[in-house]
Amino acid sequence: MHDALAPSKAVPAAAASPPKPATLFAWVFFGLALVFAVLAAIRGDVFFLRLACEALIFGGLAMSVDLLLGRTGLLPLGQALFFGFGAYVSALVLKHAIASFWLALLVTLLATTVVGAVAGLIAIRAKGVYFGLISFGLAQVVSKVVFNTRELGASDGIIGVPVPQISFVFFSVDAASPAGFFLVVLAFTAVLYLGLTYLLGTPFGHQLAAIKANESRVPFLGFDPWHYKLAAFVLAADVAALSGALYPMLRGFVSPELMFFQVSGNAIINVLVGGTGTLIGPLYGTAILTLLRSVIGTVTEHHQLVIGVIFIVSVIFFPRGLIGYAIEALARRNSRKGHPK
Repeated sequence: MHDALAPSKAVPAAAASPPKPATLFAWVFFGLALVFAVLAAIRGDVFFLRLACEALIFGGLAMSVDLLLGRTGLLPLGQALFFGFGAYVSALVLKHAIASFWLALLVTLLATTVVGAVAGLIAIRAKGVYFGLISFGLAQVVSKVVFNTRELGASDGIIGVPVPQISFVFFSVDAASPAGFFLVVLAFTAVLYLGLTYLLGTPFGHQLAAIKANESRVPFLGFDPWHYKLAAFVLAADVAALSGALYPMLRGFVSPELMFFQVSGNAIINVLVGGTGTLIGPLYGTAILTLLRSVIGTVTEHHQLVIGVIFIVSVIFFPRGLIGYAIEALARRNSRKGHPK
């Protein structure tokens, strides 16, 4: 009778089970971001709020790179094409149509889906380094076209982009407010992260993992890897473009440099430093390196040299990235304690 009335020991054990390491690091990242927003708003620190916004925006680009590189095994050397494309579409909508946050995102999503599908049909027919070179070439061609198109501002880009009023159901946020816009970008980034995390846990995500592991064996399972790679390419293009659509709202201008290889290269470095295949690692990597570029850039003009050294050290000693290494270490610790990974 006493045993029947005793509480089950399995329930407390399950309740005490810690969250997955990647989930834990995601909670830490977004929690620290909220604390930073509160402290910066109290101090009225506009510069670092704007810098943090930029880090989150480029973090979205890094997540799109990780979707292809870390989850599908495709090296996107021209992912800045879609980031810059989204920025230009958003700027054109805001300046020449209506200064609507939601309309800019919607038009960007629709236009990028079409452009991404066309580019994907061209790029994913190649494999390995050839895919990277084709994606790089597409970005170079489009950036040069934009650079020489007077209607798009040519080398000067589009300036004077109006700041939108971001309307929600019961309230609105002025994008000109540093703290308010930071919270909007943070929420937007969290939605992207949660959406990608959920999607990669579905059979679609498992197929991408199988393609990365051994693409030649996937057809024997009854799946066509070409369709899955095209879907991943378009999805990554949409994520990059939607992130880029926030850039003119932050800076008030766009320029062809947003499509240059340096932007793609920085995104790849952010992914590798943070942790390939983790999704949350690229956000950490982007935040860390964006801050370092800003701080070191105020001391010396050779800040890229310092970033290069950090990248080399990270690749040599932490090949899975800083957060990737931390996730593995935490998973091993949980395993030793008898907790599930």
